[in-house]
This record gives sequence, structure tokens and C-alpha cells, in this order.
Amino acid sequence: MAKPTLQAPRGTRDFYPDEYRLREWLFDHFRRVAKACCFEEVDAPMVEHAELFTRKAGEEIVQQLYHFELHDRHLALRPEMTPSIARMVMARAGGLRLPARWFTITQNWRYERMTRGRGREHFQWNMDIWGEPGVAAEAELIGAVFQLLDALGVPAPAVKIRINSRALLEESLRAGVLAKRPEAFEPLCVVIDKLDKIGADAVVEQLCDGAGPIGLAPAAARDVVGLLEARDLDEAAARAPAGTPALAELRRLFELLDAYGVAERVVFDASVVRGLAYYTGVVFEAFDTRGALRALCGGGRYDRLLETLGGPAIPAAGFGFGDMVILELLKDLELLPQLARPVDDLVYAFGEDQRPAAIRVASRLRAGGRRVELVLGTPKLKRVLGDADRSGAKRVFLLGPDEVDRGVAAVRDLAAGTQSEEPIEP
Repeated sequence: MAKPTLQAPRGTRDFYPDEYRLREWLFDHFRRVAKACCFEEVDAPMVEHAELFTRKAGEEIVQQLYHFELHDRHLALRPEMTPSIARMVMARAGGLRLPARWFTITQNWRYERMTRGRGREHFQWNMDIWGEPGVAAEAELIGAVFQLLDALGVPAPAVKIRINSRALLEESLRAGVLAKRPEAFEPLCVVIDKLDKIGADAVVEQLCDGAGPIGLAPAAARDVVGLLEARDLDEAAARAPAGTPALAELRRLFELLDAYGVAERVVFDASVVRGLAYYTGVVFEAFDTRGALRALCGGGRYDRLLETLGGPAIPAAGFGFGDMVILELLKDLELLPQLARPVDDLVYAFGEDQRPAAIRVASRLRAGGRRVELVLGTPKLKRVLGDADRSGAKRVFLLGPDEVDRGVAAVRDLAAGTQSEEPIEP
């Protein structure tokens, strides 16, 4: 019989207590920022019908699904949260108060090539705004990203956000190389999203692939890559059709971001397109300015997503922020906190005869909201005091035969270095 595999699957993670404390510390920051902006937390099943994620064939994410057949149903572990949120919005579209501000912190799964900060299982913080057609939604979301980075202590120069507009790119291409082939725009975005990973020559080669869905001539493919080189709005405007509304939206977005006080932390970058087909307007990515890590987060506008699922037209914008990359960045910047075990008090019985009294003391303290470790067994007092010091406990309650006979517990205040007595029973 084959020896059982006792390791976690490659690309997944075990969370031991110290790692779990760090995870919850990060999640607490996610929640504080979202709630400060009056977003409400929602959740959805980890398992969905696979069709929810495969409607847009050709995306890389489709090939990365963890999926399976069960009782004649084709199911998949969610690779991202936005389609599930869209399904939830569609289910209650008639009764939702719009704009709806929702956020999630969920575990997601993609069978992809692993690099630093990228696993096959990760957690992601999503913030989504449904029902707001203007770029005020994108400005609010980008402002929240910077609010989180500031709360984590990340220096402003360490992370910036690149901003572009899929609508601007689409208008430019459909006025030029895609004038007769508008259906090629979405698969083209999937290819050019790989520019940073594979380089311009490889992108041109894929755009020219006659067996693929795009099939551009070499000169046209190079023109497409040329459009991606614009690094300011004036340069983008010179290459865009006259009077394009997408350009006006971008200018307005930058004005609003100036009001948030983050104008110096955002840049226009025509090469940002995002690989998911459902994006329709502004797109953005937060990046490590050292260039050592992949994008920290990404998002944008997806006004037609509900319609692709058979629902009503509701404008939407949102972002996903992964847990793995930001932890790598905080590690590099030496900003990871040292999080002690959360203990307020230790209660120690010198012997088993004193344990019932120790239990009563611990129960009373816990009922009062204290985090109390009732020491199990009868280790030496020196070890108990050492454990208390390492955990950051504030007090140790000591119950020996003499104390219990007198109905008290000796209380050692570790910070003050003093000792007093308290009744066992209140």
C-alpha cells in the first residue's frame, strides 16, 4: 500500500499560531479600513458552479480552476470573489439600496505558476461599489488602498498605483487596428496584460498568432504595443480619438485623487489593462516601486458584468488585495509586528488539590472579559513565570495549599513587580 501523503498540497499553507496571529492582524486592518469607509462585509460559498467562472473562455483564469464533477454537477473552488458577488447582487437587484458598498475577506484558489508572493491558495480582501457610474467610486476605492498602506506603516514612496482605462484603449484600437474586428479586443487584453512578464517581442508574437483569436499583422501588433508606452495623459490623448469620454473620466479621476491627498502616489500607465475580460473602464494596480514583487492589488470598473450573467445593467467597480504579497513587502521593509500570544492572566495551582479553586478563579476572570490561561498540570513555578513573561501576561494568580485554606489567591503583578491577595470567591 502506498505511503499516505501527509504534507499540505503544493502551493497551499498551514497556519501555525504565530502565523495565524499575523494573518488575523492583517485581516483586522482590512476590516478597519473597509468599515471606516462604511462598507458592509458579505460572504459566499467557496464552491460555485464552474459556469460562473468559465463564461469568458480564453482567460488564463479558466485554465487555473480547481474544478470537479459531483452528482452530475460541474463545480469549482472560487478563483476570485467578484463573480460570486455579482451573482449575489443579481439575486437581490430589485431590492438593493444603491450604491451598495460591500467588502469580503475570502480564501481563493488558482492552479498557477508559483512565485514569491503568489501561491495556489491565498486570501484576498475585496471592496466593491455597485450602482455608482462615475469615477467617484474608483477614487474612493483607491483612497481606501492608500488608507490601508498608511495604517500598515508602509512609507508613501514604497508603493504607487498605476492607472489606465480599458475604455480608452478600446476606443483607440477600434478606431484603428480593430476597426473591423471589435470582438478581438477582450482576448487582446489577455495577451497584452502579460507585457511585464514576457516582454514586448513575445506579446507581438502572440498578437500575430494566426491560430489564435487575434491574428494581427506584425505592423499592427507593434502599433498596439506602442500604444501601451504612454506614461502621461497628454501623451495618451495624442494617440486617442478626439473627444473620447474615457480620457475625460481619467482626468476627473486624477482631480478626485488629488482631493484625497494621494495625487503624488498615482501614475498613468497605458500598459495596465488587467487580464480579466469583464473590465470595461478604469483599471488600476498597486505596485512595489522597487520592482521586487508582483502587484499588491488590482481592480477597476466592470459595468457589464451583471449583463454577462443574464442580470440587469448595474455599474460597478472594485479591487482585490491579496494577503501574500503585502506580507512579503512588510517583511522586506521590516514592518512585520512581533505578536505575542494574547494572554491577560495566568492561573496556577500548585497541586491537584488546589485545582478546583484555580478553576473557580479562572472562570470568574473569564466571565469578566479577561483572557485567562489556566495552567494545566503542575509545572515548576519558574517555568510558569517564564511563560507568563513571554506571553505578555499582566498577572499570575498563584493558588497553593496555604492560600486555598485561607480562601485567597496570591496575585503577582508582573509589570509593577508587586504581589497582593484576592478572595477566591468574589
